[in-house]
Amino acid sequence: MARGEHSPACARRWREQAESRQWTPWQTAQAIHGCCGVSLLKAHRLARGWSAREAVRELEELCERQGLGEARASIDLLNAWENHRARPRPQTIELLARLYRANAVRLGLAGDYAEDGADGAKVVVVAGGEARTLHETAGRGDDDTERRALFHHALLGSRFAMSGRLMAEVERARQDLDRTLAVSSVTEEQLDRLDEQVVRYRREYITSAPLPMLYRLTLELSDVRTLVAARQPAMFQRRLLNATVMLALLSADALMKLGDTRQAHAWYGTARTASDDMGDLRLRALVRAQEAMLPYYYGDLTETVRLAREARMLAGNAPSSPAALGAAAEARALARMGEHKAARVALAEAEQIFARMPPEGHDHLAFRFSERRLQFYRIGTLIELGEEVDWAPGPSGPYTIDPVLILLDQAAHRVRGGQEEEGCRLAEKALLQVPPEHRTSIVVDRARALLSAIRPGLRKAPAVRRLADLLADTSPAGS
Repeated sequence: MARGEHSPACARRWREQAESRQWTPWQTAQAIHGCCGVSLLKAHRLARGWSAREAVRELEELCERQGLGEARASIDLLNAWENHRARPRPQTIELLARLYRANAVRLGLAGDYAEDGADGAKVVVVAGGEARTLHETAGRGDDDTERRALFHHALLGSRFAMSGRLMAEVERARQDLDRTLAVSSVTEEQLDRLDEQVVRYRREYITSAPLPMLYRLTLELSDVRTLVAARQPAMFQRRLLNATVMLALLSADALMKLGDTRQAHAWYGTARTASDDMGDLRLRALVRAQEAMLPYYYGDLTETVRLAREARMLAGNAPSSPAALGAAAEARALARMGEHKAARVALAEAEQIFARMPPEGHDHLAFRFSERRLQFYRIGTLIELGEEVDWAPGPSGPYTIDPVLILLDQAAHRVRGGQEEEGCRLAEKALLQVPPEHRTSIVVDRARALLSAIRPGLRKAPAVRRLADLLADTSPAGS
């Protein structure tokens, strides 16, 4: 079972429901695909209740029965195809389509052997695990309508949950946008409204929970894609691309907080595509500087340094948010890597760039490098450098997540220094301070990593046990 997939019991429950509702195998496969986080190819197998071994045997028997030649399939190959680690040959794709009686759209492969025709009923899994049967249509406008209905339904619910179906639609929105960026009919008034809406999203993003914000952004991006689909006059096109970059960056950042690194990386790629097409060096620098934090939190610190330096190079000598953020991100990564001298130099450069920037005003916007953001990066860098920072959270102001991440940095530093109980107390304080809807993977996973670093002999200490109990009762928001 691949990471993020539901257990086989979930697919079994969908088969039972399908039998009671008299669904076709295609409808059952859609429900499993939407709920269980599996590929469509695997969903077709699970819809029939086959193990991988049984599916291979069925394929071999099909080939023998119909005189189609050797199947040339195995359990290992089938698992690779189902998990997108390999792609079957064209001849095998046709055999799989025959086996599952599907078509190119339904398998994403080739051939059309569907039993229920192009206008069959479609099963959609919405928030809360509820399944709805819709009439399937061929037009892209209908796809957009269905997508918008899904996200409106999710936003109207009493609680926000991350489901395979909704996250698949988030990815489809990005793919649709990528396809249309390469290809207009818009008024200046429409663009003014769009600019105002983007600023509103950047303002609200600072305090909004990432999952409902992601759903709202996906709705907005559907509208933007329609405008971008037709080529516009150069000035109009630049404004549309600027809006696309900002909305894609917000989506990527929300997905990073939710712990979906694959989709976050893809959305940063979409933002790069739009900013590179626009040709604005400062905007291109902003995309790289923001993307640098994805590997910082989830992996390769050398990639953070590379992206931060690329952002600084693109930003040039003029003081700007991308230049200051690039220097600050580089300082934080270098400090964690143990390159203390280089980290201090980068931090000093970030402070010098910020000192030369024009006053920021009182409007807090995402991606604007404010004094509060500089303080966040400065404190994070100094903690990694091993310095005692005289800092107390106090009122978080407009930024909800930053004080929590700083507390977790301090907690991890305490644990590394042998002060495990003090570190656990700080981590517990951080988790209790953040509102539940903001308690996403970026927070919970760091607290769990801290707990796993506690020496075995201290696992029963009161502060350690309290943190362990709190984490045992805590699931990342949206999961």
